[in-house]
Amino acid sequence: MPSHDASERGQTAWYLRHTWPIRLMHWINVLAFTLLLMSGLQIFNAYPALNWGKSSYTGRPPILQIGARMDAQGNPVGVTRIFGHEFNTTGVLGLSGRDGERVRRGFPAWITLPGQQWLAMGRRWHFFFAWVLVVNGLAYIAYTLASRHLTRDLMPTRSDWRSIGQSFKDHLLLRRAQGEADRRYNILQKLAYLSVIFALLPLLILMGWAMSPGLNALFPGWVDVFGGRQSARTIHFAVAWLLVGFAFIHLFEVVVSGFWNNLRSMVTGRYRVADEEDGHD
Repeated sequence: MPSHDASERGQTAWYLRHTWPIRLMHWINVLAFTLLLMSGLQIFNAYPALNWGKSSYTGRPPILQIGARMDAQGNPVGVTRIFGHEFNTTGVLGLSGRDGERVRRGFPAWITLPGQQWLAMGRRWHFFFAWVLVVNGLAYIAYTLASRHLTRDLMPTRSDWRSIGQSFKDHLLLRRAQGEADRRYNILQKLAYLSVIFALLPLLILMGWAMSPGLNALFPGWVDVFGGRQSARTIHFAVAWLLVGFAFIHLFEVVVSGFWNNLRSMVTGRYRVADEEDGHD
């Protein structure tokens, strides 16, 4: 949480960038989302295909399908089909393994939880950390509203909107903020964080609920708004990978804008702001 009571030390100012509740909830989210992704891929491997509609028994080919087949020489190959286009993904998707022994499975063992094919345990891990994510997310929203972190630090201002073009340019040129500008999130950061908090994560959770037979029985018909359970599963999968993409971009930005400075701020809260002339981390 940016603050303006930093003390000057030569060309350097230190200030409290993130309060301890924000730091704690951030790391809980990192753990929960990582384990959710790995256990989710374990569940996906039980039926490694994505369909659209209420059922997968419509006769239409899947939107995405991961599997294996024999090539012309009788050797097994991993294949991934996307909208009818087939790609050889042997060793990564469809057919993977270790020590020269390959098995047929959607995603490889190193990225699933548990590593072996175990649907029941994968579901247990997934459901537990799904509720961790939900509770932590609600706590985060409550805290940001109570502390005014949301309105003060994340909501774009008129000045932010006017600077959106410059912000795009700065990001493309890997130009990091300096001085006073380094105390605030830029417009692209604000829009990215708000999109994740109020669009992607709620949609991910909602589509997860849409796949629950219990909720479908309790509130019949609401899943049809999204096209049915298979459509919800496809949306859930796509949103999960959008969040993975956000995480990779976020990590890239952390590295190029000062890895140790950013990591320190998310562990201790202390962030070092350099003057315009000081380009060191």
